[in-house]
This record gives sequence, structure tokens and C-alpha cells, in this order.
Amino acid sequence: MRDILVTIVVFCSLPLIFKRPYWGPALWIWISVMNPHAQGWGFARSFPFAAIIAATVLLSLVVYKGDKKLPVVPVTVVFMCFMALMCVTSLFAIHPDLVYTQWNKVMKIFGMTLIVIMLMKERKHIEMAIWSIVISLGYYGVKGGIFTIKSGGADRVWGPAGTFIEGNNEVALALIMVIPLMFYLMKITSNKWGRYAFMASMGLCAFASLGSYSRGALLAIAAMAGFLWLKSKEKLTVGLVLVLLVPVMLLAMPQQWHSRMDTIGEYKADESAMGRVNAWHMATNLAMDRPLGGGFEIYDAGVFARYAPVPEDIHAAHSVYFQVLGEHGFLGLFLYLSIGFLTWRSGSWVIKNSKLDPELKWAAELVPLLQVSLLGFAVGGAFLSLAYFDVPYYVMAAMVATRLVVERHLKVSRDVAKAEATAQRLTGATPQKVSNG
Repeated sequence: MRDILVTIVVFCSLPLIFKRPYWGPALWIWISVMNPHAQGWGFARSFPFAAIIAATVLLSLVVYKGDKKLPVVPVTVVFMCFMALMCVTSLFAIHPDLVYTQWNKVMKIFGMTLIVIMLMKERKHIEMAIWSIVISLGYYGVKGGIFTIKSGGADRVWGPAGTFIEGNNEVALALIMVIPLMFYLMKITSNKWGRYAFMASMGLCAFASLGSYSRGALLAIAAMAGFLWLKSKEKLTVGLVLVLLVPVMLLAMPQQWHSRMDTIGEYKADESAMGRVNAWHMATNLAMDRPLGGGFEIYDAGVFARYAPVPEDIHAAHSVYFQVLGEHGFLGLFLYLSIGFLTWRSGSWVIKNSKLDPELKWAAELVPLLQVSLLGFAVGGAFLSLAYFDVPYYVMAAMVATRLVVERHLKVSRDVAKAEATAQRLTGATPQKVSNG
């Protein structure tokens, strides 16, 4: 039944993409982030829904007569430079015969991210993409939160198999990132019961994140909560909610959860933590020896034997920063950090230039929450190999699109004001006729 339902939804949505191309990014995000077909048990599990959607979106771009230009802004330029660098590092990789599968996967994600940016031209396009992210991740958050409450936090929450967020740490970070996006949708929802549903969903996502037993997620939640309070216009209300809610959630978790969280300050005695440190040393040493890094697929015995302090302790990077450093060198890390910095600066520009315009209130409310989501990823991602996880790039796309919408609105407002001022000057300069009668 699930297989048939997903198939019907996808194929009934494909014609809409030709009429309204912005449906394409929303459908792509849903199928690639949520992977609903993986929840079935039949033919849908291996059916190429993503490829069909991508091909439909590309075909719609050929026939679409509207604006479909890729905005050439600092974020997109650096993003494409990062893509180009990955192509170069793949050619000169330590294992050039093994990198194609990962290179192909990353290029598809990044290529579709550019198409998402191309097609998000208005507020409704941006909000459709946000809705798609929230539905995709919120499903697992609500499900995981209920599981955590029912089990009393005794069992860990895991993500959907075969996806970026399959692991407990990975799904925790994804759920943390989606909470600010839910908060934005709650603020723009006029229906009372809809707002209550979002409140419940955010709480369940938080419980699911805690139920994953992820220490990195706990640090990310703390960073996000602090930044959210700092950015909020209602600091007293937000502060009271955090002060009242956080202790209740922490007290609801069992002793074994608290015992694991207590190991954050004792990482030297934690075998898993020291394995990550060993992988970080390996990535640094590799980048020092090979300026372009080692390319994809570097986490094997041969590479660790050459570059790691403890050669036999083979681990994945367990950090987006060291993952990029080891695979693409210092230039790759610089470009990756630049993408984040420029995206953040775009958000700061929007906040500064939209806060006084009532018509841009939505942008002034959205952007700080996009920043909160990215901050959660920046903190939690320091301990996970999720450099190519697609959701942060879709948040980046939403930020870029929001700035472009705000820029266009401000330009039109300035042009209108200038035209009105010119008309007033001309009217004032017209001599009055004097009657001789």
C-alpha cells in the first residue's frame, strides 16, 4: 500500500512541474530527504523516483519561459568553485578508481541544489521548500519523539536505513535543524490547531534528538537555544519557555542517558572520542602532505597507516570540517567555510535591510531561524561526517533566494519612491495660471 501511495503522489505531481516549475524543488526535497519509498516493502524501494523527478525538472527548464537564470552571487560562485575543486581532487585522488560512486552522488546533490536556487524566485517558492523539509524530517521527529516518550528514553532513536541520517547521531542533528523551520511555519500559520500541531511536533523532535543519545546533538541544541534567545524580539517569553521546558525534558531522560552525556567532559577516556581525534590528525597530516587532499574514499588501512598517529584505529572523519580537509585539502576547507560565512552574511544583510519594511516582515522572521538551523549544523556537524548532507544546502538555497527577493522588493520600492519624488518636483514647478478676468 505504501509503495502504491508514493508512486501515485510522485506521478500525479510530475505534470504540475511543467506548469509550476517551483513544484520541482519541493518534490525533489521530499523524495531525497524523507525517502518515503524506503518506507515501503515492495517495488518502490528500488524504483528510481529521484531520477525521474530530476529528469522532469530539467525538461521543464527547457520549456519554461519564465525567469530561470542562476543568480550569480558570492554564495553560488563559491559553491560552484567547491564543486569544481571536488572534480579536480577526484582526478588526483589516492584511490582514483574508487571515487566515482561518491563523486557522482555528491555532484547530483550539488547540481540539484543549484536548480533549487534557480527556481526559488518568490516567497511562496521558498516556503514550499521549507514545508518540504519540515514534512520530510518532521515525520521521523514525531515518530522518534513518541518512541522516546513511550520507552522512557531507554532505547535509542535511529534514522531511516540507507540514508544520510541512518545513524543515531545523524538523525539527531537533522531533527535539530528542522525545529527552527517548524517554528517559522508556526508563526505564519493562522489556524490555532495548526500552531498547536507545530508546537507538539517541535517538542517531539527535541525528545527524539535527546533519545538518540547523541552528545554532539546536545551541544548543538544548547548553541541553538542560546542563539535563538539572543535573536528573539521576545527575550523574556523565549527565556521563560527555555528555563521551564529544558529541565523537564532533561529530567524525563533515564540515568543511562545522563551517564552518557556526562562523558562529554571526559573525552580522553572515551574510546569513540579518541578514535575521532585520531581521524582528525590523519586528515590534517594528509592535507599537509597533499595540498589537494586525498579525494573521496580515504578511510582505509593504507591511508591511516601513513598519516594517522594510531594506524590501526580506522575511523570515518566524524567532522564535516576534517572530512573536507582530508578529502579536498586546505583550499577545499577554505571554500567550504566560505560558503557558510557568505550564507550567514546574506542572512545578516536581510535582517538589516528588511526590519523596517512591513512587507518584508516574513523575511525578517525567517532569516534568523535559517541562521539558527545552520548554527545547529555547524556545531553538531563538528562531530559527524555529513559534509555532503543535502539539507544544509537547501537551507543555504533558501537564504540566497530570500536575499534576492528582498533585494528586488527594495529596488522596486526605491524606484517607486524616486518616481513619486520626481512627479512631485515637476508638479511643484508647473506655474499656476492667473486669470485676467
